[in-house]
Amino acid sequence: MHSKPKQFPFYTGLPSAPRATEPALLSVLERKRERDVSAYLADAGLTAAVNVALLLSQPLLLTGEPGTGKTQLAYSLGRELGYEVLKFETKSTSTARDLFYYYDTLRRFHDVQLEQQAKSTDYISYNALGTAIIRSNPKHIHEKCLNPSFEHWGPVQSIVLIDEIDKAPRDFPNDLLNEVEDMYFKVPELGIGDYKVTANSDLPPIIIITSNSEKGLPNAFLRRCIFYNIPFPTAERLSDIVLSHLNVSDTVKPRWFDDALDFFRGLREPANNLEKRPATAELLNWFNCLTELSGDARLQDREETLSSSLSALCKTVSDQERAIDILKDWLSKRPR
Repeated sequence: MHSKPKQFPFYTGLPSAPRATEPALLSVLERKRERDVSAYLADAGLTAAVNVALLLSQPLLLTGEPGTGKTQLAYSLGRELGYEVLKFETKSTSTARDLFYYYDTLRRFHDVQLEQQAKSTDYISYNALGTAIIRSNPKHIHEKCLNPSFEHWGPVQSIVLIDEIDKAPRDFPNDLLNEVEDMYFKVPELGIGDYKVTANSDLPPIIIITSNSEKGLPNAFLRRCIFYNIPFPTAERLSDIVLSHLNVSDTVKPRWFDDALDFFRGLREPANNLEKRPATAELLNWFNCLTELSGDARLQDREETLSSSLSALCKTVSDQERAIDILKDWLSKRPR
């Protein structure tokens, strides 16, 4: 049982605050950016790179600073083409095999010790690219490799998102060269010899790879990819992105809209020496916050709101302290 929705601010932090007699119902904003990509707006260069990658059936490698929409591109493409997105989150311990499948060797060893009867396929589960390759074929093609619990509704084409490949060991992309180019993999643990699990050439997985450019990728790997670096948006494009995200037109945007963009762009200026400059992702979250808290008021009239919302933009102690000083200076120059 919940009480009526609690209004922002939800928490006072005061010892005198009354104890709730029943759970509160928070009217929290839905995180549209995470759940809905219908507002995603690709620039012309990105759109062209996607189409070249689709035409040539080659992986698309996207770079750019965090928060510029690299990951969301895969979901936007999936939405427009009607394809499922299978995501592989790269870790510092990832191996090439992990992209295709996981085999529970320890559980199988344990079952053998207990003399329990099981098939070798009972211990295998398929990850993003392995699943996409299998589902590109009718079920019977690779049925001998499937765990009984594997969900197969093929033949279908899928999008495989290999997110933040730069986190992986350097050998990871090199170990994928042949498999990604020829769309196959082997599963020696199943005891089926040199059998290749191969993709349907008519429905090959569409591969989107993202990198934050934290370290270079091998040249041999880069030669097999279509490449695009997503630049930070220009002022005009940034405005278009936010308007699309908020689902409003330029003629009905709130009065604080242009000023908020101006402050954000100023905050990102190299001269301000922030450790981590806020990206488009932080901007969208901040605008969601301002939409709820500022109504249609001018930012100059909502200094307290602005100060309290900076935690959505700046993610280190020094950046938040610096942002408060920048905000005070910015407000002092605004007309009252």
